[in-house]
Amino acid sequence: MQYVNAWRAVVAATGRADRGAAEDGVRLAYRRAGLAEPERIIWADSPRAAVEVVEKLSGAGRSVREEVRTRPWAEERRRMYDELGPAGWSALWSATGAQLWETTAALAERIRTGIVAGLTTRPEDESDIRLVLLDAVLGQHDAAWLAAFDGRGDRLTGLAEVARNAGWWWPYEHAVVISERPDELHRDEAGRLDRGDGPALSYPDGFALYAWRGMPVPAEFLDGLASLTPERIRDEENAELRRVMLEYYGYDRYLSESGAEPVHRDETGILWRIALEGDEDVVMVEVVNSTPEPDGTHRTYWLRVPPRTRTAKEGVAWTFGLEGEAYAPLRQT
Repeated sequence: MQYVNAWRAVVAATGRADRGAAEDGVRLAYRRAGLAEPERIIWADSPRAAVEVVEKLSGAGRSVREEVRTRPWAEERRRMYDELGPAGWSALWSATGAQLWETTAALAERIRTGIVAGLTTRPEDESDIRLVLLDAVLGQHDAAWLAAFDGRGDRLTGLAEVARNAGWWWPYEHAVVISERPDELHRDEAGRLDRGDGPALSYPDGFALYAWRGMPVPAEFLDGLASLTPERIRDEENAELRRVMLEYYGYDRYLSESGAEPVHRDETGILWRIALEGDEDVVMVEVVNSTPEPDGTHRTYWLRVPPRTRTAKEGVAWTFGLEGEAYAPLRQT
């Protein structure tokens, strides 16, 4: 677990890179791969800026990503697999890399998408940009698989040192381009990019990604969240952005301020339905906690339930994983 926590911190690291330590890691990775150290190491303020540098590089030679990153990783994985056996390797991965893989891979893909969108001015540019991205070593975003090998040999030490101290990097025969880490990174409890008042991910040169609970949104969209009204939410034509608006505004607030009418009520609560054009209905059950608060009041809760829900009892039962007819609590708390 100590390795997982340490590498989780690497993924989330922000602020200026330790350039000296990262460059030492690059040179070590080259030596371990049996290559001469690169003649030039060039820094860029973001992965997007690094792609632009790579596109203009001259005299860099061919990409050596295969020798520096792919082959050592594959050989170390084979060594550990042979040493531990299928069950042992699976247990090791589950306890280390698997803990970080999903959210880190999603973050890296969002960065790739942002780079392509930001640099593509003509349709034919996209394939060239994606080819450059294929040459990248992901630095801190290689943390998931590096966590699985930490403390189990020194073959990957150079790659690990770069990852601990810098962002993405591009290895070529005679030159290396390295990106700074982000200035800011904001994520929700599920590890998704998430911020309502600015970029969720930003780099020193202004390259930034905006997101709300993992969903990409335009920068100008966030500016309008503070002044939302039920009418503005209803008028939004993009179903995904409308969903973001509802989450930000609050379903219960929207219900109370939009003049919504309950569609069903019974002893368990009140069922509300919001019909949204071009999207599935939002259905919620309003329930009251039967246990009073210290001041004697009873707190109201709103439970999001599937659109197919037809009664309040069916909705409450669904939150417990039951069918409506099977929900018959002896005592409510």
